[in-house]
Amino acid sequence: MTTIQVRTEDQLKKQAQRVLSELGLDLSSAINMYLHQIVLTEGIPFPVRTANGFTPAQEKAILKEVAWAKKHGKRYSSASELHRNILGK
Repeated sequence: MTTIQVRTEDQLKKQAQRVLSELGLDLSSAINMYLHQIVLTEGIPFPVRTANGFTPAQEKAILKEVAWAKKHGKRYSSASELHRNILGK
């Protein structure tokens, strides 16, 4: 058996312990489960997401589209003009 030391914010640890306690787990058991899942899946056992809720690849693609649209996209002087263009009127 070995010991792992991890630095984390006090509030985050307390919140995690509260959730885990409701699940009948302590922090050490949960971390061991996490490590086992890393080994079983040969990677992080859940999708890593950005603050916006996307995977890094999805967010990169979205930002690329936004940059393209800013450079090449149509511009409208009013919402009415946009609506006319969309509706073909």
